[in-house]
Amino acid sequence: MGKYILKRLLSSLVVLLGVITITFVIARVVPSDPAAKWAGNRATQEQLAQAREELGLNKSLPEQYITYIGQLLRGDLGKSLNSKQPVTTELKQYVPATLELVLLAFILAILIGIPLGIYSAKKKDRMLDHISRFFSIGAVSLPTFWVALFLQLIFYKNLNVLPLGGDLSVMATIFEERPQITGMLLFDCMLTGKWQMFGDAFLHIILPCITIALYPIGLVSRMTRSALLEILNEDYITAGRSYGIREFKMLWKYALKNSLGATATDVALSMGYTLTNTFLVEAIFSWPGIGSYISKAITSLDYPAIIGVTIFGSVCYIILNLLADIIIASDPRVRL
Repeated sequence: MGKYILKRLLSSLVVLLGVITITFVIARVVPSDPAAKWAGNRATQEQLAQAREELGLNKSLPEQYITYIGQLLRGDLGKSLNSKQPVTTELKQYVPATLELVLLAFILAILIGIPLGIYSAKKKDRMLDHISRFFSIGAVSLPTFWVALFLQLIFYKNLNVLPLGGDLSVMATIFEERPQITGMLLFDCMLTGKWQMFGDAFLHIILPCITIALYPIGLVSRMTRSALLEILNEDYITAGRSYGIREFKMLWKYALKNSLGATATDVALSMGYTLTNTFLVEAIFSWPGIGSYISKAITSLDYPAIIGVTIFGSVCYIILNLLADIIIASDPRVRL
């Protein structure tokens, strides 16, 4: 198992180095002058030269690449061209809100998707199976921005039971100060015992959480059903049933364990994708996460911020994919 994990880790490092190299080359190829943006619109030639020296753009490309790798090894993603602040510092401000939203969405996806896939496979070609497949295909196919706007129309405009956007109402901050411990508002409210603020934050996170969770719910349900349909026809399942083992135990203990490999991989990759591609949902719901940060960086051509988010997303993909490989490797046949 240790050799298997080490092999996967080394291959992941090679992938990460490739992503870093590609982002470095693209940032130097794109026809734009970061020094001019750094120094300002009315900068003189002396100020531009000083900005290029400060940003290291006066060095040769190999020297810039070596410096760039050294900075990354120290956890330095450069400075934003807009705010002049370190990108790492800004990511620490925006990532927790997105991470909280995505984690809750995927917990919801697993709690709903796996049972839905299990009972869809068990009731193959029956009414429950047809309803489950219809829902799964719809959840995967519907555009995220349409789902977000539809939920706002129903639950805010028509029913007026959930807030339109943001992560906290203004009234909630009048009597209590917003806690700042981990950056995850719900978790921080629980740690500090601010239950009234927790309730307000929970109402605000429901709609964006459902919007993000729909796609992985459909994905998990379809993958679980597909894997279980093959496993339920295996000889050991038939033998277990003949021994009188309860159907619930056969499904949840024996069959499900051997079907989680493909599902874990898809969930991990989907989660890594969602972490850095929530900008539509965050823009619609005014959620203060990494999506809003990257959208501002793209519109203002803030290359250090864009590259920083790209590398952050790559690291997330690699870590989640490695975790998925470890889960799959619990089957000795995979390691062999």
